[in-house]
Amino acid sequence: MQALKAITMIVLALGIAAPVFAEPPDEDVNAAYQSGDYATALRLLRPLADRGNPGAQHNLGLMYSHGQGVPQDYAEAMKWFHKAADQGYADAENNLGYIYAIGQGVTEDYVQSYMWFNLAAAAGDQVATKNREIIATLMTPAQIAEAQKLARERKPTK
Repeated sequence: MQALKAITMIVLALGIAAPVFAEPPDEDVNAAYQSGDYATALRLLRPLADRGNPGAQHNLGLMYSHGQGVPQDYAEAMKWFHKAADQGYADAENNLGYIYAIGQGVTEDYVQSYMWFNLAAAAGDQVATKNREIIATLMTPAQIAEAQKLARERKPTK
């Protein structure tokens, strides 16, 4: 089982490990981020994220998760991913699924992982669909049923 778990996590990691800005809210933010000017990207993103822009919130979460322009801080990354996911932002939902799958700054929780992957997959995220299938191989039918129930009960605040 340990070998299967290790292989599964490697596959999951390959699915979303690279930091990629999804739907940057502003061309200047994207240009700064792509050129490695994280201080400028952060300065431009923070006000957008504070005003509730889910793309900016997700991207700020990525910066904290990867320590780009800020100290690496998984709790802060989770905060921003949750804000975006609460609005139904699929990339943030997928990232939360990944974080719970591997226990990155949180307790490993396959039920939570599956729930987040399920929500992102329902929005059409193909990576999340694959990740949901993979994590399901590590779960019991009862755990999958619980995760599906949680996903049905969760309502984005869009």
